[in-house]
Amino acid sequence: MTAPAVHMLWEDKDPLEVLVTKFGFADARAAEAWVTATLAETYEIAVERCDRIVLSSHNTLAWVTTTEGPMLAKWSVAEGYFPRLTALAELTAELGARGLPVSMQVPARDGRLQVEIAGVSMGLQRTVAGGLLEVEDASQVRAAGATLARMHEALSSYGPLEGVEPFRQTLREQLTGWLSIAPDHLPADALDRLRALLSAAHPDLPPMQLVHGDYRSANILYDAGRVTTVLDFEEARIDHCIGELARSAVLLGTRYHNWGPVTPDVRATLRAGYESQHPLTPAEASWWEPLVLWYSLLLVPAGDDPTGWAAAAAATVTSQTGQPSASRSVTDTSIGKSS
Repeated sequence: MTAPAVHMLWEDKDPLEVLVTKFGFADARAAEAWVTATLAETYEIAVERCDRIVLSSHNTLAWVTTTEGPMLAKWSVAEGYFPRLTALAELTAELGARGLPVSMQVPARDGRLQVEIAGVSMGLQRTVAGGLLEVEDASQVRAAGATLARMHEALSSYGPLEGVEPFRQTLREQLTGWLSIAPDHLPADALDRLRALLSAAHPDLPPMQLVHGDYRSANILYDAGRVTTVLDFEEARIDHCIGELARSAVLLGTRYHNWGPVTPDVRATLRAGYESQHPLTPAEASWWEPLVLWYSLLLVPAGDDPTGWAAAAAATVTSQTGQPSASRSVTDTSIGKSS
């Protein structure tokens, strides 16, 4: 039988070398044997084969075919993160019980949702039908917005989460501080526009709460007219809902090796889907434009810009003011990291 293929999720490294140096397996066969033995002993689930293995900075994901159907085993070697992973498994279970489209952990034979074994923390999930969200399809984007609103409503009643602390600064303080040290390569007119929008933004936002933290195409599965699963709550944080909505609108199209902006129409469609379930308050609505512009500017790099983040930030200013952006850096900026 062919050994499982091994890939990196997004990092530009040799996956077989990472499998050895970071995760301690001699090769793909050794990793497959360990997964097979662990699922048999800890979950009483028989693995027929390991189809592929994907590695990221501290995580391994193994897609396996079992006698109970296709599953995904995911484990982390970041020991300081283990309590948070356990809390996230419990959070996902609660959201699933409320009818939210999440991928809940399969319990181990002793009932644990997240298992610490042999120096790793492992969770097991059933695979769910669906492909990654396509931002070119307005119906998918609108559904993603509606799902995010439902997610926020459910998360609003969830208590403190292990390892998650609220921001110590208000939104206004965050943006004001960033504007005081904004990089020189950013368009001057965009920075001026952000200052004006920030000055006009309403102070009375709803309280911060737990949010997903990384709501974008790479973590949203869609099939048969609906969002089937929202994946990867590992970046969950305490924030304002409008903050997550705006950030998600800017980053919605990003995937593992596709790190480009979306159009203003896509951002507007995501917001419309969100407001079909949860209309923004006047205060939240006043923060939409400054936050979309801020998150757009954060992604404008200082060198080459193959995916067009600088042009997208300029278009954001144009769509908000109705005037062309006289950016001094649209043609010579570049993205830094694609993760």
